[in-house]
Amino acid sequence: MKDLSVIVISYNTKSLTLESIKAIETSLKNSTTTSEIIVVDNASIDGSQKALEAHLESTNSHTYIKLIFNKKNLGFGAANNIGIEKAQGKYILLINSDVIADKVNLKELVEYMDRHSNIGGLTVDVRLENGKRDPASHRGFPTIWRSLCYFSGLEKITQRISLLNRIFGGYHLCHLPLTTIHEIDSPTAAFFLIRKDIVDKLNGFDEDFFMYGEDLDLAYRIKEKGKKIIYYPKYRVTHLKHQSGLKHSEQDVQNHTKKHFYKAMKIFYDKHYAPKNLPLINIVVDKGIALLAQFK
Repeated sequence: MKDLSVIVISYNTKSLTLESIKAIETSLKNSTTTSEIIVVDNASIDGSQKALEAHLESTNSHTYIKLIFNKKNLGFGAANNIGIEKAQGKYILLINSDVIADKVNLKELVEYMDRHSNIGGLTVDVRLENGKRDPASHRGFPTIWRSLCYFSGLEKITQRISLLNRIFGGYHLCHLPLTTIHEIDSPTAAFFLIRKDIVDKLNGFDEDFFMYGEDLDLAYRIKEKGKKIIYYPKYRVTHLKHQSGLKHSEQDVQNHTKKHFYKAMKIFYDKHYAPKNLPLINIVVDKGIALLAQFK
């Protein structure tokens, strides 16, 4: 068994994917962990597959990089599940194809989780290209109250006001110090280190989520097993976010991505919260999600 399996999902981000792989290779070369990289391409049509094969040829990295080419776009969670099934590592690092992680001490992260058996997952300080923190990397679970505060703008208004940010800023855990190691509910799957034995017991990602929401769902189920998710800000990575989704240059791609975003919101609510709430509340929530999808 290897220490670490890194899984990268590729979909029409040829240049970014190669940049991301080269960056994580740099971190792995500076580590003594035994590792492998598994790249699962979701039927890209931008030349990604040929570029990946050329990278392996030019760097002679066939021994530790595996390429899997899907015949159709199966979605983010399903593609990750294919990689997880093939993975030989004790730990799985899920990393987006638009994340640059060239200065992360992966051995330290693995050893930290080795020392703390109650930790099921871990993330680092994920920053956007503009240097701001990726808000999806430091989240509480989206209860009705937290979601209402977030979408109404109450979270943004109170995020820097002590006590009030604890009440109204729960979705992004605004009351927690971002410079110290602490527990969170969920990171983004852009950089998510997890134990393979746990993810195997959970049967990987829920493939009902095509894209978006699958990381929240996985984190929720990890915590249901009594394990913690840890925010470890000693190391920083850059997330070149939405390059193939909500901020894509083509409007059709944006609209398609938006549809999956709000569909994922409904799937998560129906799966984890609806059974605990009154039918009338569920109807109101469904209508609210539909309105958000229409006007946001």
